[in-house]
Amino acid sequence: MANLKVDTVSGIGTEGPVLNGGLHFRSKNYLTLPKGTTAERTATSSGISTVIGAIRYNTDSNKMECYVNNKWMIVSTSSPNLDGGTRGLIVGGQHSSPGPGVTNVIEKITISTAGNGTDFGDLLANSRDMGSAASRTRGLTLGRANNSDVISFVTIAQEGNAIDFGNLTTGRRGGEGVSNQTRAVCAGGNNDGGTHYNIIDFITIASTGNALDFGDLTTTKNRTSGAGSPTRGIFYGGAPGVANNIDYITIATTGNAQDFGDTLGGGGSMSAVSSSTRLVAGEGSLSPTYGLGKIEIATLGNSAKFGDMLSNKFSFAAMSDCVRGVFAGGDGSPAQFDSIEYFNISTEGTMVDFGDISFQNQQTTGLSNGHGGL
Repeated sequence: MANLKVDTVSGIGTEGPVLNGGLHFRSKNYLTLPKGTTAERTATSSGISTVIGAIRYNTDSNKMECYVNNKWMIVSTSSPNLDGGTRGLIVGGQHSSPGPGVTNVIEKITISTAGNGTDFGDLLANSRDMGSAASRTRGLTLGRANNSDVISFVTIAQEGNAIDFGNLTTGRRGGEGVSNQTRAVCAGGNNDGGTHYNIIDFITIASTGNALDFGDLTTTKNRTSGAGSPTRGIFYGGAPGVANNIDYITIATTGNAQDFGDTLGGGGSMSAVSSSTRLVAGEGSLSPTYGLGKIEIATLGNSAKFGDMLSNKFSFAAMSDCVRGVFAGGDGSPAQFDSIEYFNISTEGTMVDFGDISFQNQQTTGLSNGHGGL
């Protein structure tokens, strides 16, 4: 890598050396930005005024920043990974073929590239009806059927089996997760006796340990759909019955959920994905149109029609990167599915065939290291 070194500077004022014309780096490697903490990021430093267009790397937030309109702004990126694309995981579930049963299998896909699911590893036990959440490095499962309070995790970039993380505050199935890079939140759920919960738990993803109380949903429900932005988590629809309400939380701040609006059709066992600005949910309850509903995450209001799924199904795994949403498996009662479908989150329309997972699978869950919360 090329280096430009200035040992001493004199006679050119307080703003440092001024280079007229172009500065050319012939290295094919990289240029390292100035870096420092948030406290060191000031409008003036050592008597030097910050210049509009200045760029730096913040070591507290691990993000690039640019000085625009007399304030520092985060530089947004459209891809979390340039080394192979965002990875999606299809985790656990209940299969009808080969033979009925609950599975511990984890499969993987690359979201940007259509194709079939392949083996990733195994869960701690055969599991279905779980919640999930993820950072860029870790994927989490949250509870499961049989009143389990178990939280487990995998390292998304590295194939292998799940590892014990800790426990939810209450054992339950059908809870749903949202997350940003640091915090995962699990909301709702029910026990095997039919009691539904409005509880919300949270954990710090990079550590291990038991969940803590976050607050409450606006109503008791299970099998809601979870997705969101880095700041806001959305819980879309749910059961029992046709729960068409949409709740939202601020992920970084504990407290009760607030009303966002209403879904198109309502019902549980839907699944949702998001970019940082838009959530899209599969609403199998909109049969015969097999609808997809959308909301803009930053703006309160009711869901609007986005497009259609290829088949009427629910209880499927949902994964996304910043561009593409993917649904895998699902239940059509009595039919079950091994198909994978995708759509572009910014473009309304009908889903497109992606590939297949290894077997027909429902009550499965999905996660990725590039979803809208990241």
